[in-house]
Amino acid sequence: MAGKAKTAYVCADCGASYPKWQGQCEACGAWNTLSEIVLEPAAAKASPRHGNWAGSPEQARITPLAAVKHEAESRLSTGIGELDRVLGGGLVEGSVVLVGGDPGIGKSTLLLQAVSAMAPRVPGLYVTGEESLSQVAGRAQRLGLGIEGVQALAETCVERILAQAARARPRLMIADSIQTLWSELLTAAPGSVSQVRESAAKLVRFAKETGTAVFLVGHVTKEGGIAGPRVLEHMVDAVLYFEGEAGSRFRVLRAFKNRFGAVNELGVFAMGDKGLREVANPSAIFLSGARSPQPGSAVMVTREGTRPLLVEVQALVDQSPLANPRRVALGLEQNRLAMLLAVLHRHGGVAVFDQDVFVNVVGGIRVQETAADLPVLLAVLSSLRDRPLPEKTVAFGEVGLSGELRPVPNGEERLKEAATHGFRRAVVPKANAPKSGRVGELEVLGVERLADALEQAAG
Repeated sequence: MAGKAKTAYVCADCGASYPKWQGQCEACGAWNTLSEIVLEPAAAKASPRHGNWAGSPEQARITPLAAVKHEAESRLSTGIGELDRVLGGGLVEGSVVLVGGDPGIGKSTLLLQAVSAMAPRVPGLYVTGEESLSQVAGRAQRLGLGIEGVQALAETCVERILAQAARARPRLMIADSIQTLWSELLTAAPGSVSQVRESAAKLVRFAKETGTAVFLVGHVTKEGGIAGPRVLEHMVDAVLYFEGEAGSRFRVLRAFKNRFGAVNELGVFAMGDKGLREVANPSAIFLSGARSPQPGSAVMVTREGTRPLLVEVQALVDQSPLANPRRVALGLEQNRLAMLLAVLHRHGGVAVFDQDVFVNVVGGIRVQETAADLPVLLAVLSSLRDRPLPEKTVAFGEVGLSGELRPVPNGEERLKEAATHGFRRAVVPKANAPKSGRVGELEVLGVERLADALEQAAG
């Protein structure tokens, strides 16, 4: 006689389980993230006796790490250069990649283009759980993709998907999306914590055992994270986020986790009537098209993964009618902006305590490195004085609390990128300036203090 099914409550953020519901997860501190799942009893298996474990050939053995031979990962080119860049040089055989993004951002379009480009070389299987096969074929036809050699399957049961994949033996499989899949072993509804976790675990196991590269499409929550348990991101080899501003045709693909390449790598695409197109020169789209310099604008060289990018930082400083002036930062950390404004007052002699300060990174890029400190302060000062920075001027550098300018990594590559795009002056930390003071036609001004940088930038 079957025992009574037991239930547990699992946190959607971290995967911790509890015997009863509670408002806050004790493991990660999140509120209202616990959902009920039904615990299925595992099938009873005969356990090997203790004496037989050592002699069993199937048991894992302790091996000296120095004796392990490392073989370079075998990579497959997706046929899309920007996607290969974000993946670290191509798709590793047997890897599992989770792709997340807002609805309609282009996740399915990108992966359909990838499996189509790889079809002449690599047999692919496109599994759709949200659309019919006619919808997928219709999108491929609208995009003008060659889909000869691409197999498709409309199914949501993960056991049936793996049975079909075992017969077809694809080297690339796309599951769109992981939230629609369900396992016969569980009674929970598709999209629940237990179903998402179990379905992903089976797909990961299939990928590792067969060497099939697997793409998982993931929905995102209103906070912007992958929907489902947080452990889902730990199970896969790479996590990619597809981002884009509303109304903009540009899309940014960013790696937040990659076991086979650099994190925070960036790929830039433009959405058109024929799908996603690679942007060969992403720096050009993030720079203003204005013919003459404008007050409140500064150009910096940021670094995303292995790629230096020229990005425009804009600031608007205006008299505030409020007792507590506003500090708004888009694309930057707001707390850091408040800190930089305090440094500007203390060590630059410029007070904005009675002004509203708005800072924006053009193009929807999120700059997470400290190299943006100096350009942000230059843009703020330019807006406050209503005086543009000298034409063809670029800047980067970290600003310390004592007013010193600290060097940032890969300064030489940043300067070369600026010189390539025709900039003539660069204000940088002294430690990042070359001894000759020039990089091609670019004059490099190395400074040690914030006050000196403000004077040099003024021309």
